Amino acid sequence: MESEPTRVMVAVNESTIKGYPHASISSKKAFEWTLKKIVRSNTSGFKLLLLHAQVQDEDGFDDMDSIYASPDDFRQLRERNKAKGLHLLEFFVKKCHEIGVGCEAWIRKGDPTEVICHEVRRVRPDFLVVGSRGLGPFQKVFVGTVSEFCVKHAECPVITIKRSAEESPQDPADD
Repeated sequence: MESEPTRVMVAVNESTIKGYPHASISSKKAFEWTLKKIVRSNTSGFKLLLLHAQVQDEDGFDDMDSIYASPDDFRQLRERNKAKGLHLLEFFVKKCHEIGVGCEAWIRKGDPTEVICHEVRRVRPDFLVVGSRGLGPFQKVFVGTVSEFCVKHAECPVITIKRSAEESPQDPADD
């Protein structure tokens, strides 16, 4: 009798570093740690559930003020945000397929803390893996910490993976 694979949800997000349209340092580290330390060579024993909680830009134009002149402006903004999220998930799904581990990936829009905890309740993974930037107490007050919230509120065991000091950008709040 073959058992069901262990379902591991990995929360992933985009990098906040301008001009770096890839996975964040922390989520990439969490994903790689999961493959190396949990999945190892037992690819048939695990299924990765890759969740991207996509935070909408307030206006979609980074630091510029936005002027919407037509309905097409809003359609283009939605399409660009969707494409960014799909590009991110494609990176992780491709890696899973390269090593032969099963996966599912999806995007939910909204506040990452609420989205991740809601999806944990809905999907019921065996455990959740999230990256952590390793912010100090002062930075946590202003930036917040998704990983800390998930440890307290997610309805499954949570593993947080810290990025190493050499992986940290100049501004620790960046990821």
